[in-house]
Amino acid sequence: MRPNVPTSSSRRVVFMADTISMRCATRNPPDLPPWRRVSERDTLVSTFDASQFESHSMRASQLRLPDIFDFEPDGGVMTFAGERVLLMDAVAMGLLRSQLIRAFGMTGARSIFTRFGYTHGYRLAEAMKTSIPWDDEREWRVAGGRLHRLHGMVIFEPVKKSTHDPAPFAEAVWHESYEAEQHLIHQGRADECVCWTLAGFASGYLSKVHGRTVYCIEEACRGKGDPVCRMVGRFREDWPAEQQEFFTFYESDCLNDALQKLQGQLKKVDRRLALRRRELEAVQEDDKGLVTRSEVMRLVLEQARKVASVDTTVLLSGESGAGKERIARLIHDASARQAGPFVAINCAAVPESLIESELFGHARGSFTGATSDRAGLFESARGGTLLLDEVAELPLPMQSKLLRVLQEREVRRVGENKTRSIDVRLIAASHRDLQAEVAAGRFREDLFFRLRVIELHVPPLRERTEDILPLARQALVRAATREKLPLKELSAEASRAVLAHPWPGNVRELINAMERAIVLAPGKRIELADLPPDIARPLKPSRAHAELRTLAEIEREAILSTLAAERGSRARTAERLGIGQATLFRKLKQYQADGHRIAPAA
Repeated sequence: MRPNVPTSSSRRVVFMADTISMRCATRNPPDLPPWRRVSERDTLVSTFDASQFESHSMRASQLRLPDIFDFEPDGGVMTFAGERVLLMDAVAMGLLRSQLIRAFGMTGARSIFTRFGYTHGYRLAEAMKTSIPWDDEREWRVAGGRLHRLHGMVIFEPVKKSTHDPAPFAEAVWHESYEAEQHLIHQGRADECVCWTLAGFASGYLSKVHGRTVYCIEEACRGKGDPVCRMVGRFREDWPAEQQEFFTFYESDCLNDALQKLQGQLKKVDRRLALRRRELEAVQEDDKGLVTRSEVMRLVLEQARKVASVDTTVLLSGESGAGKERIARLIHDASARQAGPFVAINCAAVPESLIESELFGHARGSFTGATSDRAGLFESARGGTLLLDEVAELPLPMQSKLLRVLQEREVRRVGENKTRSIDVRLIAASHRDLQAEVAAGRFREDLFFRLRVIELHVPPLRERTEDILPLARQALVRAATREKLPLKELSAEASRAVLAHPWPGNVRELINAMERAIVLAPGKRIELADLPPDIARPLKPSRAHAELRTLAEIEREAILSTLAAERGSRARTAERLGIGQATLFRKLKQYQADGHRIAPAA
């Protein structure tokens, strides 16, 4: 039997642990108060009496089933803190869920289970306030997570440092959720979070103990493939307007509404959800919003998910705008650290004089302007992931300090002598060829090998042309939703132009171009003239049909034309194309050997 998962005769039950065997294994430590001592005679019987607490105040963390659960070995009435309760088989609850989903759809079933959970949590908070002589009222308020566990529903882990801004009123990670478990058994993997009763229970309990309406929702759920379930709760008035759609699950009395009215509403919601699913399928998004139609990109994402399962350092290489930060975010979200913060910094954007303080922190008075102690990003990302983007831009002295941090797993703030341990997964990224940078003496070889434990190369957009149009559609859908504009499709001519463009700025350039097009296009479709001028240049029929170019030819044309526009400046050309100078020099040498004319260096 797995620890902390309540079962009865090898089947999980909701509410109680295996209390008989637990009490048989219980002995009487000398520090136990009289009301918690167990004799051989009453090993199988727990008798709850509120008077037994009179001389002993109680903390939420001290609550145990033998103290508040009352039952007879021969069966009959069972009580929890003096209130009658029922022992329910988790599988039966899962079967009921399946029947309700078939009858009313996911939305209708969620409404019923959410209201049930809310009522349960609210009633339990009422009962527990007077049943237990709490150490103080705060202990009663924070006991909800402990009661969740004692009921056999879930194992509750509070989140101490939120990644949200502003921070929510309540936040927790749920382990061993019976709802996620039963949904996976009976329905399979869902497209949405499914711990509806648990979210309702948390909302009801918190609303009662704080005297204000609190609504909780899941942000991640094992029932839809996430590593853990994660709950966020806010006071009703603090929820952003765009997230208030779930209010209806709490505020509509769906149990008493006429079934015909409810079914009509649910069918409309289900139709909208089905339409949204078709839109997502059209652009082939996965559950993290990534488009992966090309085989080369699917391989990258498959490797990224494998890497997420281990806690090693990862190096992401690829051109600017290709999606390295999205891959880093995917690794974080699919890892055991997903409940912790994801912190990203662009090393090229921080002045050399401030980068050490930014990464490692500083003590008050350590330099001009340091008016208070400040934790660095390695400390701020504790328990999560730190992305060092454009790591090749770090100066050599800073590279030495970074290497020491990675080896010793500790940092020293600027102006301090003591070291502080770190608990963070590091992901580094660069658009430069780090091996060429090492050869040129601009990057430490030992740091390079320390960062490249696992390397993932994110291919440029021109090398995964199958993704260009799906990414363009995704960008159009998101831009239309964000700007509240009607969705527009690319015309056939505009699609050909988008496919023919070399996209030196990769996905970032494509997203900006689609946002511009959907805003400026006057008609229902995006025509060639609505695209940016450098993309909308007239297509030559001979090139478009009779002389289809290879990717190598398109790349060569983009590099040579950019070099000519920059009047032969290799540095400006490399920066504009988002590639390393070593890569540019290598390609120009190859083009010259093939007989192409190269603009002289400025």
